[in-house]
Order: sequence, then structure tokens, then C-alpha cells
Amino acid sequence: MKLKYIVLSTVAALVVGCAAPQPDTTPKREIEEPQVNLAGYPPAFREGYLDGCNTARRNSDKIQDETRYKNDSMYAAGWRDGFDICSEKKYD
Repeated sequence: MKLKYIVLSTVAALVVGCAAPQPDTTPKREIEEPQVNLAGYPPAFREGYLDGCNTARRNSDKIQDETRYKNDSMYAAGWRDGFDICSEKKYD
């Protein structure tokens, strides 16, 4: 009886280990990394900062996740900070 469970467990582990990884469905954006250290900030703030900064650098299309901006205060704070700071700098 124990041998049956061991064999089934081994087969199950092999099947799960050989499963194909899920494709990455997140949209790819051309993001330029800022010249500031954002290591201590939460991921939502960093993502907002990058979107806001890249919006300021391009002076054209607005890069902003509207839903997150309205519902995620950390993303919104990061976006505003990134936009404000990068708007003040002159980029080539």
C-alpha cells in the first residue's frame, strides 16, 4: 500500500515538474530607468514613479495605468513624484 502512494507521488511530482510555464501576458513597455535609487520603496510606488517619469521625459503620450492611479495610492504617489521630478530635469 505504501509503495502505491510513493509511486503515485513520484509520478505526480514528475508531471508537475514538466508542466509548461505560463506565458507572460503583461504588456511590455519601453521604460527608461530613472537616475534615482528607489530600492526602499514598495513595488507599486516604483512602477508609478517610472510611468510618471517616462511621461515627463517624452512630453507626449501619457503613460499611466488609470485604474491603478485611481485605486492604488502608492502608484499614484509614485506617478506624481516621478512626473514632477523628471519634469524639472532637462533630458536630451
